[in-house]
Amino acid sequence: MQKNHLEILLEDIKSKVDLVIEGHDALRQEIQEARQELNEKIELNCFLVKGINKKIDDVAADLAAHRSDTERHSRGYKVSEE
Repeated sequence: MQKNHLEILLEDIKSKVDLVIEGHDALRQEIQEARQELNEKIELNCFLVKGINKKIDDVAADLAAHRSDTERHSRGYKVSEE
């Protein structure tokens, strides 16, 4: 009877360990999917920030050219920065 009881306990323990392993596998998969999704969002944001930086640089260059042109054509007029 003791051997039979021990086999039942071991089988119960094994099934519980299998459940834990399945849970870990499911969590690992969810973490990998979340990581992939986050990486995609980061890449998109980097792309968008680079585009915005380019636009800002273009506006700064246009503004500097306009300022220079304004100062050249206006007698004695200087654009002040505050």
